[in-house]
Formats: sequence, structure tokens, C-alpha cells
Amino acid sequence: MNPCRRAGTPARPSAVVTVLALVLLTLGAPLTGGAEAAEGPTAKVSRAEAGTGGTVTVTGARWRPRALLTLLICGQNMIGGTNSCANGDGRAVTVGADGTFTKKLPVSEPPKPCPCVIHIATVTGEAAAADVAFKVAGHPVAPLPKERSGGERLSVLSARLDGSSGLLTWFGAPPSRRLVVTVGNLGSTPARDPVFDVGTSHGVFAPSWEEQRWRGTIQPGKRAQVKLNVELSAGAHGDYLVSLRYGSKLLVEQPWAVGRPWGVTLFWVLLCVVVAATVFRIGMAVVDKVRPRTARAAPPPPPSASPSTGPAGANGAHPALPWFTPDTAPEAPPHHQISAPSEEIRSTPKGTT
Repeated sequence: MNPCRRAGTPARPSAVVTVLALVLLTLGAPLTGGAEAAEGPTAKVSRAEAGTGGTVTVTGARWRPRALLTLLICGQNMIGGTNSCANGDGRAVTVGADGTFTKKLPVSEPPKPCPCVIHIATVTGEAAAADVAFKVAGHPVAPLPKERSGGERLSVLSARLDGSSGLLTWFGAPPSRRLVVTVGNLGSTPARDPVFDVGTSHGVFAPSWEEQRWRGTIQPGKRAQVKLNVELSAGAHGDYLVSLRYGSKLLVEQPWAVGRPWGVTLFWVLLCVVVAATVFRIGMAVVDKVRPRTARAAPPPPPSASPSTGPAGANGAHPALPWFTPDTAPEAPPHHQISAPSEEIRSTPKGTT
């Protein structure tokens, strides 16, 4: 049997290739779904502009199931809170079990000029909100007022990072957490829709800041729980520091130890093994193809057995001769033909001829 594989014979797939295929299939589309889930609830309208007296259909997705929502048309991008909304013409809707809803909203002019938005917010339970840009035809448009700041003084009473790393993070997906802080307003004016700066830093590098607006109002002397999303780049690992800033004041810093994505290392090791095995198979196929072929010598005939030796000779039968086939081998005479004369001689009486 020739141990070398012929060049034309296809290589059998190895178990390592199967493992790599499973890993790549696992790392395919789920990354996109995780990014969408991190965006929170969303909403959209059937048309971007409508006049007073008409209707617009509002649809939403990824909301908390069975939550009660309010839909309002607000002016000035709802900077002044619900005071800039047409509260009398608002509508309520209950989210379905799959986190989606569909509701028709009558178009009415808000008390404040545009730019306008359709504001969707939860009534009870965990706070969640979404704004969709909308234009009320014929309604006046005015520049947005400057937001007042300086009267409110926010401070953090407690902070923590919620969430954990999953299987995709082990294979290099971006690590993500949710920064949950309890914020108190020690000032004399309410903080409406405060804008926080969330920063992440690694080692001696300066933090990279990202603005995130929290929808809600913190009255003077009150506190509120603020949840902000934090996400690092793909493949990040090591000791990170999450910082929260409001205006020019640093509110809190929270350490975050990110594990190394060992799945990426395993992937490259398996890839190197597969490449090395493939190169070896190709090299052996090339060597088997180009090496010179030599004529094989015919194997020597087996030694013939002697008629006087062997088991056949011991039993008295003629051994099979190599130059005879089984059909043409000479047959021995039957035993009765050999022993019959002897019996006849024994039975002859004495004196007879």
C-alpha cells in the first residue's frame, strides 16, 4: 500500500476546519443585534409633516412589554418640558408583548413654535423616552432658546456598573456596561434633561468623552436614578476608568476591569494550525507529483512444496503441484481399486490355481 497520497486525490476536511467554521458562524450576524439592543426604544412616524386636523401614525419597537406610553406633539424640541407640548391632544397606548406599538396621533399646534418633535415616554415603571422630529405645517418656527445653566448643582450619591460580558465579548466584541448613578440636585432650580459627559480612559491616556442626554427633570432637593450606556472599542482589555462629568464638574469615577478576549487568540492559533497543515498537504502532493517513477520488480514466485514433504505428503495424498491448476491436477486412484486384489487373494483357498 502506497503511504503517499496522489496529487489528484482531494484532501479530506480536518476537524480544525469544522471548528473554525462553527466559530465564524457564531460570530456572524449577532453582533448587529447586540448593537441595536443597546440603542434602547425607538419610534418613527408615517410622514414627517402634516397640517393641523390631520393624523399621523406613530410606531415603536424595543419598548418594555405592557408599558403605558404617552404621545405628545411638542414645540422647541421639548426643551421646556411638557409645558411646550399640546397636552390636550395627546394620546396613550399600551405596548404589546413583543415590545412594539402602533397609534394614530391627531396633529395639533403646540403652544411653542417649532422645531417640533413627537415625544413618546413611559408613564409608570422604568423611565424611557424617545423623540421623533416632526413638522407641523403652517406652525411658526423660531430659534431654540439658550438653555439656562448654573442654578442647578448636581452631585452623585452612589454609582455602579451593571452588566456582564457574554460569549461574543470573549471573541472580541465591544464590551459594554450601563453606568447607574443616583444624582441629587442641590441647587435652587430644576435640572431639565441634563446632558452628561461619559468618558472612558485606559492607563495614562486622557478620557475620551461622549455626550449623553438624560430625559427627565430633577427638582431642587430631589434625587433621581440616571442610567447611561458605556461601550469600549472591539478587542479592548485591561483596566479602564469610567468618568461622569456634568458641565465642568467631575461627578464620579468608576473602575472597570475588562478581561482579555481569549477567543481571538484561540482563533489565530487554530488558523495557523490549519494554514500549516494545508501547506504541508500541498507540499506532499507536489513532491508526490514531481518525483521520478521507477518500474517495480515482479515479486519472486513462492517456493514450491516438495512432494515428499508437507502435510499432504504425510497423509499419503498427492500434493498440489505448482504447474497444475486445480482442475487439471492428476487424481489418485480410488482406495477400492487398490485394495480389491488383496481381498481376492485372501479369499482364494489353498491348493486352487
